[in-house]
Amino acid sequence: MNAPAVIYSIADEVATIEMDRADTLNALSLQLVTELGTTVKKAVNDGARVAILKGRGRAFCSGGDLREMRSMWEREGRIEAFLEEPLRRLHDLIASIREAPIPFIAAVNGVCAGAGTNLALACDIVIAADNAAFSEGFVKIGLSPDCGGTYFLPRIVGEKLAAEMLMTGDEVNAERAERIGLVNFVVPADELELRAEQLAQKLAERPAGVLRRIKRMLAASGGNDLREQLELEHECQLESGRSVDFKEGVAAFMEKRKPVFLSRD
Repeated sequence: MNAPAVIYSIADEVATIEMDRADTLNALSLQLVTELGTTVKKAVNDGARVAILKGRGRAFCSGGDLREMRSMWEREGRIEAFLEEPLRRLHDLIASIREAPIPFIAAVNGVCAGAGTNLALACDIVIAADNAAFSEGFVKIGLSPDCGGTYFLPRIVGEKLAAEMLMTGDEVNAERAERIGLVNFVVPADELELRAEQLAQKLAERPAGVLRRIKRMLAASGGNDLREQLELEHECQLESGRSVDFKEGVAAFMEKRKPVFLSRD
């Protein structure tokens, strides 16, 4: 029986999901992908208000596990075997992070390549260590991108920079990643975990229902015109306005104190 590929914990309503295949730079094996999918759902079911996704060792994630791909190819006699059911599970994982009702923070250290880059971009906020390096290296092995790279990148950095990253497969260091908006901010490597935890705690103190609606509105904004988005904002604000958290927020403002948001509505 294989050892678990994911380390999971939850404390103070913050879930931490750590990929634990350091010897492969956290390459995305079928086991790892399956456990990540289960753990994302567990974090939500356990009542987490925010989740941190990170990689153990000197990498966040080096992308798909090419050794496992080759092994499956040799076993089944088809080079594309890994790109069928295993890739579908990986795509389901990407969607589950985007659709989760809680914020996900990617804490990226060291290598972040291919599907690993897109796994990070699926999260709501990305913090990078100053030693992080991002790449969309699919083209270098004769493969087209997966895991939402062609969806996330044009929306985040624009079409021209997306084309550059996807067509060259070249690395983008942490400094440039921050400059082009690929990540939210860069921190010293030895402060990455602390800064991610501090941000997670800040989000955990925000009204959970509002954060859920913000994710919903951001997801819809790319396909909505202005009128449609305004209507969605109206709908979401009415939902928020009926919540106990809004009452608490107004009361705290009037009383000049810090609000305490406990509801999930």
